[in-house]
Amino acid sequence: MMDFLGKLENLEFSHWVLESGSIWAYPMILFMHSMGMAMVAGLAAVIDLRLLGLSPQTPVKPLERLIPIMWWGFGISAVTGTILLVADATTKLTNPDFYVKMVFVFTGLAVLRMMRTKIFAAPDLDQGPLPGSAKSLAWISLVCWIGTVTAGRLLAYVGPVSGIPGAKSH
Repeated sequence: MMDFLGKLENLEFSHWVLESGSIWAYPMILFMHSMGMAMVAGLAAVIDLRLLGLSPQTPVKPLERLIPIMWWGFGISAVTGTILLVADATTKLTNPDFYVKMVFVFTGLAVLRMMRTKIFAAPDLDQGPLPGSAKSLAWISLVCWIGTVTAGRLLAYVGPVSGIPGAKSH
């Protein structure tokens, strides 16, 4: 497995991503990854906080229009995250924190789908109280997206360190 991961890292594209002085390489890819994640986590937080009771005068149903934007953000993060992963495969794929992040991401996406079918599909959504599962799904969603962002940021600090073979951070 490590041989395969090493081959990914030794692709010319991977070297360009990590070693190029171009703003279009690592800096822009990381920026776009962060922007995509901000779209997902930020808009999820807007929906979650409303479902938890913040700004009760704001109708919930129109917030459903944010979901396609969140999927676009996820697409941007998935593409750029894959590029970052391939460029540093031996470090990221041997780091347990990466898998923690992925559990949070995929759980958050599953919760988003559940919200769409259990909450936003209700025809009388803004006519009475929210469905019973709204608050629990909102809490789970918040935990997932905060966990995703935190675990993603910690990738730079826990487990193997990029660029120094065999080094670990403390």
